[in-house]
Amino acid sequence: MAPQSHVGGPPGVGAIRDRPVVILQIDASAPLPVYEQIRAQISRLVATGQLREGQRLPSIRQLALDLGVAKATVSKAYEQLERDAVVRADRRLGTVVAEVELDPEVAAAELAAAAQQFAIAAHQIGATESEALAAVRDAVLELKRLR
Repeated sequence: MAPQSHVGGPPGVGAIRDRPVVILQIDASAPLPVYEQIRAQISRLVATGQLREGQRLPSIRQLALDLGVAKATVSKAYEQLERDAVVRADRRLGTVVAEVELDPEVAAAELAAAAQQFAIAAHQIGATESEALAAVRDAVLELKRLR
């Protein structure tokens, strides 16, 4: 199945002032669950500054419709993003990109948890230590390039 994608903003509208075009691509045949693909891509867009503090995300219903997935799938991704403090729910605006302010101890704990998850994933797919470390270096370089 071909990856599904969503272009951010209201349906039928291209880039809007102060709102960059956001593209998510979902691959239903990928080993990564769809909700995790959504969560990871939105996290990356925030980390690279392509989504900025206070910027609205599509509603759960709209994103699910655009991507051709269940509302529960998008809801699970948004809930995880909220737990990770990447987004916050606003009664008037819906889901928006959260303000980034991490306590150094919290940041260190989150980094350790992310490293542990990555190490487990690398082990599960049979990557060697050098392959896993190379993947991390490549990802860091890509983030720097995107900023």
